[in-house]
Amino acid sequence: MDELRILEKIDELESYNKELRGVIPKSLEFYMNTKQTRRICERLLQISIECIIDICSLLTKELKLGAPSDEDDMFDKLKDKKIISTDMANKLKTMKGFRNILVHRYSEVDDELVYNFLKNDIEDFASFKNKILVFLRPKKR
Repeated sequence: MDELRILEKIDELESYNKELRGVIPKSLEFYMNTKQTRRICERLLQISIECIIDICSLLTKELKLGAPSDEDDMFDKLKDKKIISTDMANKLKTMKGFRNILVHRYSEVDDELVYNFLKNDIEDFASFKNKILVFLRPKKR
């Protein structure tokens, strides 16, 4: 398995999240009234989620779990292999949908929803990272 490539993506994810944590405003009011901050947060959130999707794709390919029919299927394959939990798979599916809204603007971005994600769910990135690192650790024989 190309662990180095996966670890590089984890480092990239960590870098984006560190930057994101540094720009999250303390209040919803400030967030709502500062267009530049909103756009920075949206972009960092988008590329962080894309890093997660890339890591999942690399794992699915490297572990030869079969070609997923879509990204949700990819998360399910990793859940079935017990690399991530059911709860994490569901969170990743939600993140992916959120990323699609940010990228494709399927509907207007709900700034309050983005802010609430930043304040309440940002730890999901660290949780995902930790699950992948635990999986990559060599097993004691």
